[in-house]
Amino acid sequence: MKRFCFSLIMMVLSVVAVAQQDFKCTFSISSNTSDGNTDRTIYQEMQKQVQEFMNGVKWCNYEIGPEERIECTMQIVVTERVSSEQYKGKMNLALRRPIYNTSLYSTLFTFIDQYIEFSFIEGEPLVYNDNVFDSNLTSLVAFYLYTFLGVYFDSFTLMGGTEYYEKAQSVVNAAQSAVEPGWKSFQSRKNRYWIAENFLNSSYSGIRTFLYVYHIKGLDVMTDNIEMGRTFTTQAIEKLREANRQKPGLFALQIILEAKREEFINIYSQANDNDKSKFLQVMKEIDASNISDYERINN
Repeated sequence: MKRFCFSLIMMVLSVVAVAQQDFKCTFSISSNTSDGNTDRTIYQEMQKQVQEFMNGVKWCNYEIGPEERIECTMQIVVTERVSSEQYKGKMNLALRRPIYNTSLYSTLFTFIDQYIEFSFIEGEPLVYNDNVFDSNLTSLVAFYLYTFLGVYFDSFTLMGGTEYYEKAQSVVNAAQSAVEPGWKSFQSRKNRYWIAENFLNSSYSGIRTFLYVYHIKGLDVMTDNIEMGRTFTTQAIEKLREANRQKPGLFALQIILEAKREEFINIYSQANDNDKSKFLQVMKEIDASNISDYERINN
């Protein structure tokens, strides 16, 4: 009987753990250094612990069913093992969302964070508390998961991601005492501080309006009415121009363009000449260095 009760408790705990997962996120750690078997074992343990940390925290305030979990990838590439417990590297990040009534996905966010430094002690649990800086590794993961939630919910509801950008900014604020780079405004114009600042700054709200109009009124209706959908994607892209005019070279805009460039090209390759012309005019203004890529729509 005791064995049965124990098994039942474990089953309930397993269901609760699975139910609280908001993300279907693939996390991996690799190294481009010449590590031995011992180092590879540590990376495997690190990967396991971070994956469990990501799935063990309820990041979202909404109930997300198993089929609705948010799909993303995080990959840390270790470029230097500074000591037995200290690591340097970069983090490759990507987020996507489904396109309504199709089996297709749209990339929302791609970025390579070059300022990754953290410590990891095998056997010690990973600790994270909102508004407290305990560990650079867990703060990094928390910051990007909250940012992912912000972008994701913006793509379904106008300004729907605000509370998650605010949580991401709280991670940044708590990390101002960190010795590791990437959290402070003066260290770079392209780091975590500016990601949070850009998405919350009302002067650049055109980026967030773009996320909503482009996906809900554009991509999500294209299966039923491709011309109507493209009309709204064109209107949405105009919002990116508005944000760029507020601050040319805006960092958050660069992240969005990197995620959307090939998708834009696919959408406008089938457009009429008038829509192609409007699209290219905007791209020449906001992403001039890549205009040759966009001009492929005329081929």
